Amino acid sequence: MQTSVIFRILGLLLMMFSFSMLPPIAINWYYHDGASYPFLLAFALTFITGLICWFPLRHKHAELKIRDGFLVVVLFWLVLSFFGALPFLFDHLHGITFTNAIFESISGLTTTGANVFHNLAAMPHDILFYRQQLHLLGGMGIIVLAVAILPMLGVGGMQLYRAETPGPIKDAKLTPRITETAKTLWYIYLTLIAICGLSYWLAGMSPFDAVCESFSTISTGGFSPHDASLAYYHSNTIDLICSLFMLLSAVNFGLHFAALQSRSVKTYWKNSEFRVYILVWLIAVIAVVTTLICHHTYQHISDDIVKGITNTTSLSATAGYSDGNFGAWPTFVPFLIMFMALVGGCAGSTAGGLKIIRLAIMSKQAKRELMRLLHPKAIFSIKLGGRTLPEQIVQAVLGFVAIYILIYVVLLMLTLATGTDITTAYGALSACITNAGAGIGKVSENFDTLNIASKWLMIVAMFVGRLEFLTVLVLFTPAFWRK
Repeated sequence: MQTSVIFRILGLLLMMFSFSMLPPIAINWYYHDGASYPFLLAFALTFITGLICWFPLRHKHAELKIRDGFLVVVLFWLVLSFFGALPFLFDHLHGITFTNAIFESISGLTTTGANVFHNLAAMPHDILFYRQQLHLLGGMGIIVLAVAILPMLGVGGMQLYRAETPGPIKDAKLTPRITETAKTLWYIYLTLIAICGLSYWLAGMSPFDAVCESFSTISTGGFSPHDASLAYYHSNTIDLICSLFMLLSAVNFGLHFAALQSRSVKTYWKNSEFRVYILVWLIAVIAVVTTLICHHTYQHISDDIVKGITNTTSLSATAGYSDGNFGAWPTFVPFLIMFMALVGGCAGSTAGGLKIIRLAIMSKQAKRELMRLLHPKAIFSIKLGGRTLPEQIVQAVLGFVAIYILIYVVLLMLTLATGTDITTAYGALSACITNAGAGIGKVSENFDTLNIASKWLMIVAMFVGRLEFLTVLVLFTPAFWRK
């Protein structure tokens, strides 16, 4: 383990992250509705800590190994969660507790969007903007950002990229160089944010709200400057715009790149994961909308349709936006929508959940086992997109799903042990472990209803869910630390 190199990188990343405290200061000076000292103090403390870690080791250069990459990612997300909470802790006017500050910070960075703050209308614009900015940085992954703009790290970036990128196939690169790949991802990401923000503004949002909501939408986060989330705007047009961009953000960003290169939308339909995702989404939308219409949930059928589409898309993209209390919707609908969060979006997107590609591989594996029962001596391969998958990827997917279920059950039992009722525990854990952010039960509107023990369990769920379990769990194996 190259401890000196790891601390050098952490120091550089912390110094880089400290500059994210400066835009909220500019927002504060523009609106004059708060104090800038929480961000100034947080900037100074974060930058100095990073400098202390980096300066003594600035001449230590070495190639990162795979184990080093995993450790850097996990340590940085742990450290970042604390330093990201500093502006909330230093803002004494709103009585934010330590637990709530950490919860809100990691919820923002993991793009979960589970909110524990109350009365957002009374909060200054700088705090509101900073929450949305956490989504912006966490959406594509700040490690990917670091690899893109800090090639002077003097270390290989692929190990960080592999540990950070969600999905079972982590070696695929859009461009020959890893730095160029990370830059390409960010160009697509920021372009979508710009188009989304412009669309929101043209639909009637204020410029501030349009920017903030676009950060949340494309990162599939779910934070909003308003307690009522999308319902604040009372606009079906805004709901549909949000649904479109959430759907785009739940698609593999590499597929966006391929479509741009080929200049053809047919590229999307040629992708097997995209086809499965759209099919699952369509089935869920039809089921939800039909149920809402049959039960006359809203006065107008148009509202049933739009709110059904918006909430289903939000949870399938693990965005956490909500227009109306879907937890109070009739029959099976709330649980179906939460199940969509567990399924999640496509690999290589900003969405969380199990990922569609894993479910596709699992279904093919199940079919193969059935065929083996009929033809014990036959050899069957699993193909995806016309190509045969290596057996190690199939085994990795099965192992991941087994670990996912195990951790989910353990965290659910622990949450129930804290005294949380079963519906709330299921809704809160499903929202956090999938980074979806919107739950049912007592957390349908705000997660501050949870007790402190449950909040810390949800913090763990958000953390391991964002890094997809294996990145974290590998650190607890004896083989990881063995020389």
